[in-house]
Amino acid sequence: MNWTDLLSNKRYAQPHKSADIRSSFQRDYDRIIFSSPFRRLQNKTQVFPLPGAQMVHNRLTHSLEVASVGRSIACRTVEKIAEKHPEMKERQSDIETIVATACLAHDLGNPPFGHSGEDTISSFFKDGAGKTLKDQVLPEQWSDLIAFEGNANAFRQLTHQFTGRRAGGFSLTTATLATLLKYPYPSFDKGNRKKYNVFYSEIDAFKEVVEECGMPRIDDGHLVYARHPLSYMMEAADDICYLVLDMEDAHKRGIVSTEAIESCFTAFFNEKKDKGFFNHKDEVYHSVTDVNERMAFLRAMLINKLVNLASDIFLKNYDAIMEGRFEKSLIAHLPEYEKNALEFCRNESVKHIYRHPSVVKIELTGFNVIGTLMEEFTDAVLNPDTPYNKKLLSLVPEQFKVETDDTYTKLQSVIDFISNMTDLYAVKLYKDLRGID
Repeated sequence: MNWTDLLSNKRYAQPHKSADIRSSFQRDYDRIIFSSPFRRLQNKTQVFPLPGAQMVHNRLTHSLEVASVGRSIACRTVEKIAEKHPEMKERQSDIETIVATACLAHDLGNPPFGHSGEDTISSFFKDGAGKTLKDQVLPEQWSDLIAFEGNANAFRQLTHQFTGRRAGGFSLTTATLATLLKYPYPSFDKGNRKKYNVFYSEIDAFKEVVEECGMPRIDDGHLVYARHPLSYMMEAADDICYLVLDMEDAHKRGIVSTEAIESCFTAFFNEKKDKGFFNHKDEVYHSVTDVNERMAFLRAMLINKLVNLASDIFLKNYDAIMEGRFEKSLIAHLPEYEKNALEFCRNESVKHIYRHPSVVKIELTGFNVIGTLMEEFTDAVLNPDTPYNKKLLSLVPEQFKVETDDTYTKLQSVIDFISNMTDLYAVKLYKDLRGID
């Protein structure tokens, strides 16, 4: 792959126009920031229930922080690349903006209640009332439905023309869209791979994006392409943020003790190699007595270290990344000491955070709420002439309504409607339909 193609500023499904004082990539960033789907992330669960007395992360604050970390990784990495390839220096601003924009957009496809929302949509078709619809859609379409994927839904959100909206969705540059593709292959042709980034409905958009950016096909047996190099930076930023910030939230909620979170964060620093960190820590602790401020200091130091390591790993594997040979994430290639610390923190998170009753309860709520809405509105779009279903469909915004006899398209319209809901709206609508005051 080469950077000229990878940084293509061609807009998807729209003619190219000269940029104003902003670059094409800055305009991408602004389109995400000012969009309704992005604002709705403020009422979508990250891990802990919303709202609450403690200001824990939601999908919006998470995305903003991922964008900040992603920009830092890109900045450091391009500066290092430019030492050998000076021509890259003039593209540094573009690359930083592309990575930050993809980071902002990476969770746009997540339904209410996070991963439990994804699981509920999949279960509706795989094990629930929707399984009777299998014979009414193509096998490739069914693979989308039984394994709903927020990553693929984000790509759809950005490229699909919803009713009454302009062609090409957000009409972002192909470089930004390609960076968003952590898993550049469709559900029906992913082989043994677990996740994917493309629904059957967006296959043409996908092909246009990867071909415009010069991303080569790397699996002759499947429609699998090499990842855009910048997607590794976006992924690393997301990995860093959810690992560190979930722990910080748990500490604020009183779920994880100060000693436990301090142990997790300092585990990444070697007492022999990182003496400067421990000396600085002692200085800060001497003057700062507020516990939350101390943890914020440790969090900042840890993020900085992981940013540098992610950048180093990218640089070390630069040729393999550019040739499409690099496997797994940047974080998966951490040095042994830091990798052990990462595994320790993940185990602690699973043990103390993701299995905590408050988290489990929100997941169970998601199963009930999303499951009910899927059942109600699926029946409505497939049987629209009953008095009840007519009233139900009147609640659906125009952008999610479709005029077609195609079952797959109808089902997607239901998923589009529900996945765009906030947690609070989904619960309210569930209560309204069930007559709960």
